[in-house]
Amino acid sequence: MRKVSGLLLATERRAITGLAGLYATRMLGLFMVLPVLALYADDLAGATPLLVGLALGIYGLTQAVLQIPFGLLSDRLGRKPVIAVGLLLFMLGSLVAAQADSIGVVILGRCLQGSGAVAAAIMALLADQTREEVRTAAMATIGLSIGVAFAVAMVLGPWIAADYGLSGVFWFTAALGLLGMAVLWKLVPPAPRRVRHRDVGMDREQLRGILARSDLWRMDLSIFALHLVLMAIFVAVPFRLVEAGIAVEQHGLTYLGVMLLAFVAMVPLVIVAEKQRRMKAMCLSAITGITLSLFGLAGLGEGVWALFGWLLLFFIAFNLLEATLPSMLSKLAPAGAKGTAMGVYSTSQFLGAFLGGVLGGWLAQQWGLSAVFIGCGLLGLAWLAAMAGMTPPRHLSSEVVALDDNEQDDALETLMARFADVAGVEDVLVVPEERLAYLKVDRQRLDEQALARLTGSGNPHSGA
Repeated sequence: MRKVSGLLLATERRAITGLAGLYATRMLGLFMVLPVLALYADDLAGATPLLVGLALGIYGLTQAVLQIPFGLLSDRLGRKPVIAVGLLLFMLGSLVAAQADSIGVVILGRCLQGSGAVAAAIMALLADQTREEVRTAAMATIGLSIGVAFAVAMVLGPWIAADYGLSGVFWFTAALGLLGMAVLWKLVPPAPRRVRHRDVGMDREQLRGILARSDLWRMDLSIFALHLVLMAIFVAVPFRLVEAGIAVEQHGLTYLGVMLLAFVAMVPLVIVAEKQRRMKAMCLSAITGITLSLFGLAGLGEGVWALFGWLLLFFIAFNLLEATLPSMLSKLAPAGAKGTAMGVYSTSQFLGAFLGGVLGGWLAQQWGLSAVFIGCGLLGLAWLAAMAGMTPPRHLSSEVVALDDNEQDDALETLMARFADVAGVEDVLVVPEERLAYLKVDRQRLDEQALARLTGSGNPHSGA
């Protein structure tokens, strides 16, 4: 087994920077329409609240359906060509929506935007470009870039729409797609290999086992509900800001204040969840906070400051769940199955976004804006009840150990038992064809000296 180093190579830094930027650029374009579409839909022929909600969420349906096929195509045809096709589809959808004069054409454009479902291919390229011992940090960088992109989109969308209208937002997203293409070909280095990565990609052989796990289902339910609620309420939130007397051109500044304060408030809560092992408590608290904020937004409290307070509570809780749910999933997933678990999780997220847009639009059309928040609040209560019975996740860390290339396969098969005998190693999967061993370890009980002797290294790769 090979000794490994956790220091980033120059090519790894370049790949991580480029791919994080690429992922963030694409998500920025998808999210920018969220705070503005409902306000500007009056200029679109045939617009109704239901169709506005469909336009907001339709990208999630095509993302959910096509992300796995795009990932499989990237295994066969190459990562960069498949990502390039996805970016072209994203740009095409943006151009279609930018020239739309009806809500139907906007829906078509958003559908095309989402059809460039390259998330799995980007993560696979990231895995191709990085060693096992730095891959968890690389993936965390991607996750951080998505969070930043969402916050920037909430601020930038209203500012662009105020000066250039809804079409200006879509023209800008088309330009972002072009920028992403330049980043892909100029900044991201060519991948020297295309292999399976169980900590990143979907493994169909593991899928049935993952779907049978009730603890993982709770994580999938949570990300589904979280993005359903997020998409649903933005059929109504922009109008709540207008009703509170906030001019449309000031919405970006309002979201900027909310996002900054929410991020600052969220950080210590994440630290408590991780360091003090209070994952379940923080999760339930966040769901409770979202539910309370939804009922508050329905009309419990008048004026700008009340609205600002409810939005702040919502986004503190939202950011907390966005940060902690993937960590909980990583702790719960069996050794070597994190990639498959994350694939199901991501699909649940996109389906939630799609159904949230439809549900929010339907509730607004049938019973008005308050019904959107009340309906989502009731969903929040059901979500809270479903999560209340969860078993707190054990705080297990993932490790990936690189095996010696010249070790015989029959010797590799005996390694599973040898790893399992080490105190603190709770789960292990040895994959001879990948020359890797995937471990789940309890760091409070781990016999690090025994593990180091077995791996021939004092520094096996640590993950989440």
